[in-house]
Amino acid sequence: MANITAQMVKELREKTGAGMMDCKKALVETDGDMDKAIDYLREKGIAKAAKKGDRIASEGMTHVVSNGKHAVVLEVNAETDFVAKNDNFIQLVDKLANHLLAVKPDNLDEALKTEIESGVTVQDYITEQITKIGEKISLRRFEIKEKADDHAFGEYIHMGGRIGVLTLLEGTDKEEVAKDVAMHIAAINPKYISRDDVDAAEIAHEKEILTQQALNEGKPEKIVEKMVEGRLTKWLSEISLLDQPFVKNPDITVGEYVKQNGATVASFVRFEVGEGLEKKEDNFVEEVMNQVKKD
Repeated sequence: MANITAQMVKELREKTGAGMMDCKKALVETDGDMDKAIDYLREKGIAKAAKKGDRIASEGMTHVVSNGKHAVVLEVNAETDFVAKNDNFIQLVDKLANHLLAVKPDNLDEALKTEIESGVTVQDYITEQITKIGEKISLRRFEIKEKADDHAFGEYIHMGGRIGVLTLLEGTDKEEVAKDVAMHIAAINPKYISRDDVDAAEIAHEKEILTQQALNEGKPEKIVEKMVEGRLTKWLSEISLLDQPFVKNPDITVGEYVKQNGATVASFVRFEVGEGLEKKEDNFVEEVMNQVKKD
């Protein structure tokens, strides 16, 4: 019997995209013959995961899980909205969330290397699920937050996981207040908690744009500065959570709502599925040819 080394398993994984345990079994079954091991995995339908590596997974879902002291929000991507609504995919996302909450890795690379099952890393587990579900799947990002006993997490999932928000309020343990703020963030999508958090360079850049806009409108230079200051103030209020009219009561700002409940907003995370990712659009001819091949 051939001596199956870790390097051989690694090489087979790179060539097929199959999980570590599947690669090791294939090499054992084929007495260490790499080509036969690849055929073995293909015959079992396991190697097909590797063929999906160049696809863009821009669908998927977000999810939020908490255990009292800690909470995690994450985004897991798939290729199609159809798979994102599949029960197996939903269970996968929930399992990943609870694992991250238990292990608390510092970053994505570290998370993918942690063992989600005995001898199976998160990356291996995801690869195995790709084989079962039939689409490229990826854990794109996550954030873990910690709170004290007198603080509150706000969890809100919109459109079945299309948007996921996690807020942390200090000074209150009212989860319903924190959830209201999370709901507002899902709807309005602020960039910052307070206008004081906006970088000076970003403000200067926006001011330059607004100044040029005013000048292009033919406004007299003597009133341009005053106009720009007004527009800049409006812009800051639009991107700053505490200045925004509260969605459940537009007569007050989010800052006023939070203050009425004796709280302050410590942080928030808002994930929207696929934001920043390009969506692959299949060429029509390729689509037809692919269908012909299937038939």
